[in-house]
Amino acid sequence: MPVTTGVIADDFTGATDIASFMAEQGWRVALLPGMPDAAQPWNEEVDAIVISLKSRSLAADQAIDQSLRCWQWLHNTAGAQQIYFKYCSTFDSTPAGNIGPVSDALMEAMHTPYIIHCPALPQNGRTVIHGHLFVNGVLLNESGMEKHPLNPMTDANLIRLLAAQTPRTVGRIDLSTIQKGVEAVTHALDRCQSEGVRHVIVDTFSEADLHTLAQALRHTPLLAGGSGLGGALAACATPQRGQEAAHPFPTPAKTVVFSGSCSTMSNRQVNRYKAQAASRLLDVARCLTDAERYSDELSLWAMAHVDDALAPLIYATQPPEALKRIQQEYGEQPASRAIEHTFARLTAKLQAAGVNGFIVAGGETSGTVVEALQVSRLAVGKAIAPGVPWVFSAEPPLALALKSGNFGDEDFFFTAQEHTS
Repeated sequence: MPVTTGVIADDFTGATDIASFMAEQGWRVALLPGMPDAAQPWNEEVDAIVISLKSRSLAADQAIDQSLRCWQWLHNTAGAQQIYFKYCSTFDSTPAGNIGPVSDALMEAMHTPYIIHCPALPQNGRTVIHGHLFVNGVLLNESGMEKHPLNPMTDANLIRLLAAQTPRTVGRIDLSTIQKGVEAVTHALDRCQSEGVRHVIVDTFSEADLHTLAQALRHTPLLAGGSGLGGALAACATPQRGQEAAHPFPTPAKTVVFSGSCSTMSNRQVNRYKAQAASRLLDVARCLTDAERYSDELSLWAMAHVDDALAPLIYATQPPEALKRIQQEYGEQPASRAIEHTFARLTAKLQAAGVNGFIVAGGETSGTVVEALQVSRLAVGKAIAPGVPWVFSAEPPLALALKSGNFGDEDFFFTAQEHTS
């Protein structure tokens, strides 16, 4: 049976995010870390395949190449009837970003007249009104995302943001049209097509709006955006199948917490957690100049605390002022690369020492951890917070919680560990 929807996610936390929302609505979801081999067969009966890339901050040509290779496999091998290009609900992409170029490449490859963009995730406070993206009622460029270390968002107008990335026409379907129902949305799409609009942004304020859009778009071949529409598609496409079998945590559970995100919420989560748990802040200078010996030291320290009541925390999370000082002293890219390489070394060393649970904050750091663990398939488990499930690898046996920086509440690291007991 062909797969209903094939998802190409531009980072690992985004992949687990949309997979979680789809699974909660009754879909059978396969989560594949990294690009499948072109010759890899597929004969499982699932509703959705979610492929997680690490392409969000790549140059456009690299992101296009990876995304098209995923599309070819999803289309030719898995028989996906619909492609969903999953990016962040905060549209993490500067004028030099790749959301527009990847969308254009997918449209060209699939010979589709347009692509729908729906980044909204009302459940987590992400809404689109008059084409502007809001985070908990605050314009995107005033929400803290303007200080993002990799993709600073200095504009909330999605039409301007996309128009800076593509030569094709960008248009919008407004909220009043969507709230009139499915037929009104269908007529608006027909009008967009007749006017030559290739990128269609949809206003979305509520879960009801997502449901209307899902009904109108369930057979649309190419969609893009956040996880909210993905969950709505699953909800309106199939009857509830009930809960799948629970995925057991590896035993004995040995868990560590990593935080590489410098988002507002990650800072709050780290500050809350380190007040009660053993913690170490990464020394950027040592990450740059003494990485191997430093990762050995950190690994030994973590293993000395892995049986504590609360898992040890190793973090690079910093408030904006401290982050700016680090970037000025060491350079933005060198510092970021050194930190991620340290997390990669740590992951491999801790796995070899017996750690089988990783709670990770930050999309880049999550991608680094999954790549270092060399897992080929993940099963989606229970959600810890909206858009953040536990995911499980059977071989090797691992439990992972991969969190987008601003997801979860201040107690997220505590709550995640409650699920393991």
